[in-house]
Amino acid sequence: MHIKHQVLRFSVIGGLAFIVDVGVLYFLHSRGIDLYTARVFSFISAATFSWAGNRLYTFRSTATQLRKLPAEWLKYLLAMLLGGGVNYAVYSLAVAQFELVRSQPWLGVAAGTGCGLLINFILARKILYLNR
Repeated sequence: MHIKHQVLRFSVIGGLAFIVDVGVLYFLHSRGIDLYTARVFSFISAATFSWAGNRLYTFRSTATQLRKLPAEWLKYLLAMLLGGGVNYAVYSLAVAQFELVRSQPWLGVAAGTGCGLLINFILARKILYLNR
């Protein structure tokens, strides 16, 4: 599959993962968990969703074999930590510095996600592409 198609599909999965991320964040925060801790769990949820979505949709032509899924998921999650670190740092800075972001945390998620997107695409492609 051409890389342009992969970028488009990765973006679709990323948009859906953003909804998962924000949904989990808001759910946990509404249950009394602070915005920083809730974000850790929302990121893991979104990363798990994006692993499954990218494995089945974005890179499906290369991810057809049943592999050791738990090991692949862990490898994917660990790789996403690089982009996730950038993502979380931008999110945390925005929450700490801007009242608007504290009252509308999805803005911080969006800023962080945008900053980690390219890093995560490159790493996801390398991990989920079975021709590596």
